[in-house]
Amino acid sequence: MLIMIANVLDADNLQSLRDNLGKTRYVDGRRTAGREARPVKRNEQVDRSDPLLAEMQDLVIDRLLANPLFRMATRPHVVRPPLFSRYEPGMAYGSHVDDAIMGGMRTDISVTIFLSEPDTYEGGELVIESAAGEQDVKLAAGDAVVYPTTALHRVAPVVSGERLAAVTWVRSLIRDADARELLFDLETARHALFERLGKTPELDLLAKTQSNLLRRWAED
Repeated sequence: MLIMIANVLDADNLQSLRDNLGKTRYVDGRRTAGREARPVKRNEQVDRSDPLLAEMQDLVIDRLLANPLFRMATRPHVVRPPLFSRYEPGMAYGSHVDDAIMGGMRTDISVTIFLSEPDTYEGGELVIESAAGEQDVKLAAGDAVVYPTTALHRVAPVVSGERLAAVTWVRSLIRDADARELLFDLETARHALFERLGKTPELDLLAKTQSNLLRRWAED
């Protein structure tokens, strides 16, 4: 399930992050890549020892967890501290799959939050591969895309400008991706029906069904 989430970060959040990113120290992004991804990764990331990093990570996690669509789509149990990446002209990240285990945590869902406006850089699309083909994603600053960690994906070469992004991973309460999608669809339909009809016995039954499915599938 691929979901775009608008306005995860507002203008003040973006300005704060950009100000900090202008002061931080970057290192070779290959330091955080797995063995097979390392040869195809060419970007820079904020140094893990940088004193501003924790503040930026907390801001991104707080804004994600405050977003109802993010919570519905991911059912988050744990959100990893984000990495902040910079791509300059000529930089790219070839096709790879994210590590299944990070810091002792199973990863179910990947999240990319765009920090640069799309008209300020050329190239740099996030390309997500699936059985249906490839999907290019290049969103407005502050928007996020949520996609399965199991998917092959890449960042296309940046031709000009600077691409800034935050990337994180989620361990979901619902391990099975199909179950997460069923719960997402059910909750989406419930919300739409409630807005149209208000509280009804039929909606109570849907709420009961959703709660019991969540109870059956959740791993806390």
